[in-house]
Amino acid sequence: MLKHDGFDEADDGIVVRKDADNVGVPLDLAGERLDLMHERLLGKLKTSPKLFADETTAPVLDPGRGKTKTGQLWAYARDDRPCEGSDPPGVAYVYAPDRKAERPIAHLAGFTGILQVDGYGGYRVLADKSGVTLAFCWAHVRRRFYELAVSGPAPIAGEALRRIAELYRIEDDIRGRSADERRAVRRENSRAIVADLELWLREKLGLISQKTKLAEAIRYTLSRWQGLSRFLDDGRIEIDSNTVERSIRPIAISGSFCPCWAGGRGPLPLAPIFRTSASLREQRRARQRPDHSSRRRARACHYRSGLGDRSRGLRGDGFGLPARIACRAA
Repeated sequence: MLKHDGFDEADDGIVVRKDADNVGVPLDLAGERLDLMHERLLGKLKTSPKLFADETTAPVLDPGRGKTKTGQLWAYARDDRPCEGSDPPGVAYVYAPDRKAERPIAHLAGFTGILQVDGYGGYRVLADKSGVTLAFCWAHVRRRFYELAVSGPAPIAGEALRRIAELYRIEDDIRGRSADERRAVRRENSRAIVADLELWLREKLGLISQKTKLAEAIRYTLSRWQGLSRFLDDGRIEIDSNTVERSIRPIAISGSFCPCWAGGRGPLPLAPIFRTSASLREQRRARQRPDHSSRRRARACHYRSGLGDRSRGLRGDGFGLPARIACRAA
């Protein structure tokens, strides 16, 4: 795995010597080395100016009881290819027994950049205590209105989806451009859509019953408006956190993460190594295609790595899985 996935290359940010010392080692020693690689990867990610974060439930074996208990698997990802960033993509998974705000605070100790997240309240505690800047996810906003639109006639939800789809069409056009270009296009085209949407939502909220699901969806959106608008002034920020959703979803769907030792660690270090190496391989392959423009290369490696966002407009729930997802190792 070390030989073929390229972890010996310094430009990937992780250096592993390929020599006799790394061949045929006992499993306990191999585990120690994998732990070191995992810590190194997470440490590298925390030096980034921007990360994605997400969490999901994870079944964990509970020795002596003959069944599993529910823990939490946290994912921290970096992928700057959509804005022509120079840092290599990567993702690190960290197990925790619960979903308390203290978990991401501990995991991201030392990180002071932009964190792209969903609406989980624990991230706000993290931001208050660490100075992290939160950018919220438009795909989670869209999902709430989509669930209303598919359940029956919902003209307000449908109109909200139409307006959000306009933002996604703009994002599709600028994916793979530089951060400065993305910011300029967003300021020219997206800012007015976002401003009009806020006024429209506030108007509709005053006209409907506050006990409805629609009112709940609107309040969810407006209460996070500052973080949802942050992408307008920073071309590095994505419109949603689908990058990290992609990286954690195979584990959530398969339910295959069942470590039983060391407090839920088990094979955990392998998952980010496989996922990161897949992203790096696709990045290299895209660079080797001279007929691709830089924008097409960014799209190609973003999608094939499994970290990309294939959602378009109103299709599905906004989290349609890519055709190929690697790494079910965990």
